[in-house]
Amino acid sequence: MMTEIAVETHPLSPFLPHDAKLLMLGSFPPPQSRWKMDFYYPNYQNDMWRIFGLIFFKDKDYFLDLPNKCFKEQQIRDFLTEIGIAIFDTAYQVKRLQGNASDKFLEIITATDLSQLLGQIPRCHTIMTTGDKATDTLMQHFPEQINKPMIGQSLHVSYANRELNLYRLPSSSRAYPLALDKKADAYKQFFQVIGLL
Repeated sequence: MMTEIAVETHPLSPFLPHDAKLLMLGSFPPPQSRWKMDFYYPNYQNDMWRIFGLIFFKDKDYFLDLPNKCFKEQQIRDFLTEIGIAIFDTAYQVKRLQGNASDKFLEIITATDLSQLLGQIPRCHTIMTTGDKATDTLMQHFPEQINKPMIGQSLHVSYANRELNLYRLPSSSRAYPLALDKKADAYKQFFQVIGLL
């Protein structure tokens, strides 16, 4: 007999500093057994906070608590608030078809309400997605004739009376086959273009 796969609702509140200029959107958090903090990109194997450390502090371990193999959550939150970066995910409710963190086996049940997010961050002019599933889910908010950006590319759209630039960057997951320094280079160029670096 097939067991019914439970629908998971997003376990974290959107992180929305009022002055955020950038909204970063992933797909959905990994299972909580993989978490090292109650915040975004909580899996110690995910390289997002190493990428941020390299770009802004020239130190991949800047946001890592190495002895405890976890992250410096408050330091991350403070930094994002100071620089003006909001974070959430493109999916609000999902089913994990394989019970793991792989986007490939993530079925999106309910997409995030993008206009509600943007309504809380009036200065946001840029949305960045990390990975394919996040990009595909985000594009559902726009007319079908708009093609999704390629990795490292951007797209200009009008949405909810706002002009937005959409960028797509490489996934910070270790499953994405690109060296850490190459990922950091892609993110660094992006942050320079949008004026955060």
